[in-house]
This record gives sequence, structure tokens and C-alpha cells, in this order.
Amino acid sequence: MSGSGQSVAASQAGATQLKVEYSLSGGLLARLSSLNTSLAFTSYQSGFLYMLGNGQQGGAQLHQSSMPKPMGLTADGSGKLVLSSEAQIIRFENVLNADQRINQVYDACFMPRTQHVTGHLDAHDIGVETDGRIVFVNTRFNCLATVSPRHSFEEIWRPSFITELVDEDRCHLNGLAMRGGKAAFVTAVSKSNTIDGWRDRRADGGVVIDVESGAIICDGLSMPHSPRWHDGKLWVLNAGTGDLGYVDMENAVDGKGVFKPVAFCPGFLRGLSFRGNYAFVGLSRPRYKRFEGLALDSRLKDADSEPWCGVQVIDLATGTCVDWFRIDGDIGELYDVELVDGFSCPMTVSPNSADAATLITFDSK
Repeated sequence: MSGSGQSVAASQAGATQLKVEYSLSGGLLARLSSLNTSLAFTSYQSGFLYMLGNGQQGGAQLHQSSMPKPMGLTADGSGKLVLSSEAQIIRFENVLNADQRINQVYDACFMPRTQHVTGHLDAHDIGVETDGRIVFVNTRFNCLATVSPRHSFEEIWRPSFITELVDEDRCHLNGLAMRGGKAAFVTAVSKSNTIDGWRDRRADGGVVIDVESGAIICDGLSMPHSPRWHDGKLWVLNAGTGDLGYVDMENAVDGKGVFKPVAFCPGFLRGLSFRGNYAFVGLSRPRYKRFEGLALDSRLKDADSEPWCGVQVIDLATGTCVDWFRIDGDIGELYDVELVDGFSCPMTVSPNSADAATLITFDSK
């Protein structure tokens, strides 16, 4: 791993070796430190949950922990994370006190403490409501769901254009925005009500839906992902065009907001988190060499640019990338991005690892 002459270390737990090169901008670690946070992101392709922070002697420390198809990731207050994965919803708790370190490096250790077995639901984004209820996007069944003590899931909401709870990915519901501690907005690739119908609407069939009212508040998008409420605005990644932007409701047309691009990023965009005036945006390379049928393909050609995988930090005031973390090699697809506040160098433990069985902690009081 390299970047602007910085000292960098990477550690890996419970994962197979991949040929990967990591690089980062010279200011990324200082920015994370000034924001009192660290960077987490998931890749279902590699099967890793990553944690990037400030290691010893001012270098970058990247911790990689093997997870079963890691997807949506959310911080549930200080010291808690919730992850949607292949067939489980996993809740992690930091088990270290403020004065404790693991290997004299990690100031947080997120241990898997609760696993809800859901089966293969193709779960995407995930959130936690004020009362502690977990809400996740159940893409396979076109709905928002929560965990159930008896069944694979409990449906709590679905788009009005989906006529029944059915085992068919019809609209590719994917993104979830929380506001005021409640599930507030979702994104879908289309309004299709037939199995796999969304694949024919990738270019301009995408919608943003208000959960409470059920109304479509923005349409004409290209594979929208990762809606997030920040600073009084609903932000969305228009993945098929490579744009980070927001839904302008003040200049609504026929009752629907207008998507306002703020920054173009050279990749398929998924994963979004904010701190202050900065957006942390996840980028992925195309799965089959090209973004066929998407505007992103031509935009990259016009910019004489290649798509890349990683995270860009966008200054919302200027729309420019001010810092970045890049992945080259065998890993080309990320899904979610989250910031882990209050820790400079966190790590996670894989549920199936030896550490999960041997690291025993308890309250000594």
C-alpha cells in the first residue's frame, strides 16, 4: 500500500489473498483526524469489511476482515455497527475501553455480538431507528423489512407500484435514507412490477420514494443508490451517470423534485457518508469492462478517464475531490461507505474467525 510517501500498514483477518494495490492522497489521514473519525467500507466482491485509520507513527492502517458478502453498513451510535450480509444481519459492538489497545495499534475492536439469520434476501442498505429497530432493504422481495424472531424477515413497507409481497426482484429497491431516526426515503432502479423488469430501465427509470407518503419525489434517474439526508437536503448517487447530487424540492416540477448534480466521480457510485461539508463517496469499476447502456460510459470517454474503485472525498462547496483512497487490482466493486466517529484506528472481527471464539471480554465492575 502506498501514498504520497506515507508509512502505511495493512492487516488481514480470515480472508484469501488477492492481488491488490492501495493508494491514498497525502491529506486523507489528516482530514480523518481533524474530523475525529475513521473510514469504513464494504466489498461484496472481495468479502471484506475494511477499516482505514491512522496507525502508528502517523501512517495509514487498513484492517480487512472477512465477512459473508458484506453490503449495507451503518453506525448505530458510538461504538456500534450494523451490517447486512449474505444471509445475516450482524450487530457489532466495540469491546475496548478508551485506554485499551489491541496489538498497541487498534483503539476500537468491533466484535459480532448478534446475528439474525435471514436467509438470502439480497439485503442492501440498512439503518437503525430511534427505538432500536433495524430496517433493511430487502431487494429480493421489493420491500423494507426488519428482523423477525420466527421468520426470515418481517415486511414493514413496500412501494405502491409493487402489488404483492413476492420472491421476485422487480424494481431493484436498494437505497435507504434515515431522517429523524426513521426510515424516510428509498431508491429503486425502476417502477417495474414484473420479475427483473428493472434491467430494461437502467438508463432513466430510477426513482426516489418518500416512505411515509409513498410518493415518488424524483424520477428519470439512472440506477440511483445511497440516498442520505444531510444538512436539510436529500442527497443521492446517480450511479449510472457518475453524479453525486441532491433532490431540489424547491423547484419541483409537477410535484417532483429535480436532481441537481454537484460532482462527477469516475466510477459507478455506491456508498455515501457525510461529515460537515464533505461527502465520502464510494466508486466501483464496471463488472464487464464497460457500463453498457449507461451515460457513465460516454462521460468517461469524454473525460478521457478510466473508472476506478475506491472512495473520494468531495467538498460540497466546490464540487471538487479534495482527498481519496484508491484500490487497484483484483478488487473493483464496493457497496457501502460509513464513517466511524470517535476512533482513529478501528478493527473488526469476523464472525467465523478464531478471534471471535478466543477473544473473551467482560465487564470487570
